[in-house]
Amino acid sequence: MRSAIKSLLAPNPAANFEAYVSRCLSLFKTIPITQGTVLHGHLIKIGTSSERYLSVKLLIMYLTCRKPAEARQVAKEFNPFDLVVQNCFINASLQSGELDKARKLFDEMPERNEVSWTSLISGFMKAGRVGESLWYFWRNPFQNVVSWTAVISGFVQNGLMFEALSMFLELCQSEIRPNEVTFTSVLKACSETGEFRLGMSLLGLIIKTGNEHKLSVSNSLITLFLRMGEMDSSRRVFDSMEKRDVVSWTAILDMYVEHDDLIEARRIFDEMPQRNEVSWSAMISRYSQSGHPEEALNLFHKMVRKGKFINVSCLSSVINALTTVKALLAGMNIHGHTVKIGMERDVYISSSLIDLYCKCGQTSDGRFLFDSVAEKNVVTWNSMIGGYGLNGQMEEANSLFEAMPSPNNVSWSALIAGYLDDTQFDKVFELFNQMLLLGEWPNKSTFSSLLCACATTASLEKGKNLHGKAIKLGIQSDVFVGTALTDMYAKSGDVEGACKVFNRMPQINEFTWTVMIQGLAESGFAIEALELFDKMDSRNPPNELMLSSILFACSHSGLVSRGLQYFRTFETKLNGSHYTCLVDMLSRAGRLEEAEELIESMPVEPEPYALAALLSGCQRHKNEELAEKTVKKLWRAAERDSGGYVMLSNLYASAGRWKDVLEVRKLMKEKGLKKNGGCSWIELKNQVHSFHSGDGAHSQSIEIYVVLDLLMYEMLPV
Repeated sequence: MRSAIKSLLAPNPAANFEAYVSRCLSLFKTIPITQGTVLHGHLIKIGTSSERYLSVKLLIMYLTCRKPAEARQVAKEFNPFDLVVQNCFINASLQSGELDKARKLFDEMPERNEVSWTSLISGFMKAGRVGESLWYFWRNPFQNVVSWTAVISGFVQNGLMFEALSMFLELCQSEIRPNEVTFTSVLKACSETGEFRLGMSLLGLIIKTGNEHKLSVSNSLITLFLRMGEMDSSRRVFDSMEKRDVVSWTAILDMYVEHDDLIEARRIFDEMPQRNEVSWSAMISRYSQSGHPEEALNLFHKMVRKGKFINVSCLSSVINALTTVKALLAGMNIHGHTVKIGMERDVYISSSLIDLYCKCGQTSDGRFLFDSVAEKNVVTWNSMIGGYGLNGQMEEANSLFEAMPSPNNVSWSALIAGYLDDTQFDKVFELFNQMLLLGEWPNKSTFSSLLCACATTASLEKGKNLHGKAIKLGIQSDVFVGTALTDMYAKSGDVEGACKVFNRMPQINEFTWTVMIQGLAESGFAIEALELFDKMDSRNPPNELMLSSILFACSHSGLVSRGLQYFRTFETKLNGSHYTCLVDMLSRAGRLEEAEELIESMPVEPEPYALAALLSGCQRHKNEELAEKTVKKLWRAAERDSGGYVMLSNLYASAGRWKDVLEVRKLMKEKGLKKNGGCSWIELKNQVHSFHSGDGAHSQSIEIYVVLDLLMYEMLPV
């Protein structure tokens, strides 16, 4: 740039004056104001500053840089009234937001041209003063495609999509032909309003007017086809483009991102010649939402290293990714960064940070941040209520909920989920009833929580009632609600009902398969569970819970060979509980030596339950020698895992070795360990009554124990 300036500081440009002026005009587009004033001084020195083209460029430069005194000085070079100069002053006033000043300048003009009128129409539209803009438009004597397009694009910018389409239809009735900008705005309006038929009908007109290869039109067509769900058409437009910009690449990237094709999305992202904050944010956000937080964070680090601008959406996605991996320290660093760049007051950023602190167990820090947010929205309140619920602080959650100015169904759902996690099932159903009485309709998350409570308490009638409400709301086909319904029916003993829901679901994910297979296996339908597993798409390997259910089914149906086959196929995915299932399967089949060898060769520390399964097999198949060895191992395991003592106590009790039972109980007492009491429940008149061993908390516990003593007396031998 400096060398270009020096080349212009020639003592005599007269030799090639036209080339000199051309170089000056091109420089005015790029040079900063400091060098612009230097060039202006040189032009005055050599007497060329009064050249009209140069004077106009100088005027625009000073107006753009908000130098009114210098601009007025340049304006003196012109006649008392110059139309171009007046238009420049009007445009500068509009860009600086001084609309009334622009209007005054316009009104004072003795004559006006199409630029004068269109500048005012466009300026008022950009400022959101639509009515005033239209007032000037309808009085404009120079109505052409530019002024029509200014109104149509102005409507789109102000979110008035239907008005934009209506204005376009009026334009089509005139003799004026739309241009590239017109089509771009109208296609956007069609995408936003879902007027896909109108959008498709424009294709012929776009081709007829020769705009089919214009960059902005092609970008708008890609977006339109994406909104219509026409991925192939979007890709064809993209592939046929002679030139692409970052908007084109980001649009096609967004297509794959929206359809969860992360592999193809990443390929497109890596091929992009240039990326903006939208494309970076789209990839980071989708990685975070799709359960790939590490990838999201790696991409964010690359983005930071490249010095890209980080918008609110991107920062929120990164905080969510850190929340998923519970990276509290890194999250605190991001919190500090948001304070530094002034984003901590954004409600979405603050809500994500509250969620991070609460999910990392720091509810006090989350509450401090919550209290510091001046303008809280419903998302902020819900984040804090959900955070208290997640950490079992239900009193605080309930107090905050009652203080909330306008709770929505998400707020109710967060509180219900908290009581569910805290196993306060009565409170879960009580809150649901309150919610309905207040006219608040439950969402999908609420139904999932309620159905989970029904499944845990085996409340089939309540579950059926909720199923009916889901049908009434039209959400029974939702994959999450359908999965929760399947789980509820299976755990409540109605396997047939679970199968009906499962078979009617239009969409099934990994968790739906898991719930159905687990329900069949645990209900004694082992063969059916294995048959369903074999129907699964082999491209989707089983998760840990599904694999446990399959091995459980093989164990309880005596299908040892098949179980071992699954073991060899998925050996790299096995954990301690899977090995326990295998030990149980071999022990039940009498293959005790193989079970012992498996325990010895485990790549992980054997669970006490694995040793208990082997010991149970020894008792069943009368192998006293191996039983004694296993008991010793179980004693050693009990030293590492308190659950082992409970296991030993139960085994000795089942064998009638009461002296050993007392010894184990004594050790447990010395170590401060306590066995959880047994619990049972029954549902009567739509209310669940739970009973714990040695508990007298029930309102009718005295009458219950009287009847129980009477029954015990009747059971005594005569």
